[in-house]
Amino acid sequence: MSPLALLFLTLFNSVLGLSILFPILGPLGRALGLTEVQVGLFSTGYALMQFLLSPYWGRRSEKGRKPVLLLGILGFAASFFLFGLFALLGQKGLLPGGLLFPLLLLARLLGGAFSAATLPTAQAYVADVTGRENRTAGMALLGAAFGLAVILGPALGAGLAALFGLLAPVFFSAGIALLNALFVYLVLPESKPRGTEAGARLSPFDPRVFPLLLLGLALNLSSVALEQTIAFYFQDRLLLGGVETAQKVGLALVLYGVVAVFVQGVLVRKTGWPPRVLLSLGLPLGILGFVLLVYAKTFWALALGLALQGAGQGLALPGVTAALSLAVGEGEQGLVAGLNSSAQALGRMLGPIVGTGLYRLAPEGPYILGASLLLLVLLFLPALFRRVKL
Repeated sequence: MSPLALLFLTLFNSVLGLSILFPILGPLGRALGLTEVQVGLFSTGYALMQFLLSPYWGRRSEKGRKPVLLLGILGFAASFFLFGLFALLGQKGLLPGGLLFPLLLLARLLGGAFSAATLPTAQAYVADVTGRENRTAGMALLGAAFGLAVILGPALGAGLAALFGLLAPVFFSAGIALLNALFVYLVLPESKPRGTEAGARLSPFDPRVFPLLLLGLALNLSSVALEQTIAFYFQDRLLLGGVETAQKVGLALVLYGVVAVFVQGVLVRKTGWPPRVLLSLGLPLGILGFVLLVYAKTFWALALGLALQGAGQGLALPGVTAALSLAVGEGEQGLVAGLNSSAQALGRMLGPIVGTGLYRLAPEGPYILGASLLLLVLLFLPALFRRVKL
């Protein structure tokens, strides 16, 4: 099996272990007597640590990718085990009420700190094992692994919770991470020669990468704002009850994810389009998806808007990642991957706040913002192409 295929499995397992928790964090928090704000802080804190530490892990990976991957996965496993343990003690009344939330938040912060090592190291690994002409296809494969895990993880988490209780997915995630670490240790080859020195620091304001980091931030912020508000939007726009909303939104989000995975895992890899083409196609598709969401009045129109958004993201995100990799030298791949992951994490931090805040002002607000951000980027794309040779 090729190193890329092995890395696909590694990243898929890592994201699967995280996405399993998506459907159970809310009900678990309520079962433990936590407020919605406290539960929200679990995700915000997780993303904050990724924002802060991704550049560090990317730079450290320049000395060797495999040890950093292993450390990230093992730290992730330990954090999930601690989160499950603290929650179990809280359920049984063995932790004082004032200690439960801080300990759970600490476990999530540790998880974010260590998981910050996985994605930038994986991106740098792809750069190590692909030539410049195959870089985009390799980055798209990582996006497909991420998307596929996000589709399957919530369904698996919901099933485990239904069969074995709300804490089962947490300990299952820790177990997946331990198996993943064993897989990496035994099977995944090192892509970086031993003893390689870490490169000099790469500033996020370096003119080679700064415009692309802003583009990645805009893409992630707009998509996360959509994901955080789409269930409310379906319910309010279609006048649905709670159970029917969950069913309709679940179906539409599966379509959204399947389209994004197909575009990244099949279309981008088969066509071999360079970043310039991916961005020129992906941004208009994403804008069209947001505009359709603003005006849609039926379920299928809303689902089509989501599918177009998924296609646009599936084209544009690997375009940004590959463009960043191609914009720097071979000794800076870990550094630029760390900055890219940090920009994505910033989008995941701001997206829920901006999306829900705009939704309170006007339900169409998050999607108008998404269309506006992507349109602004599209208008500046020719200047970007002149500045960054892609």
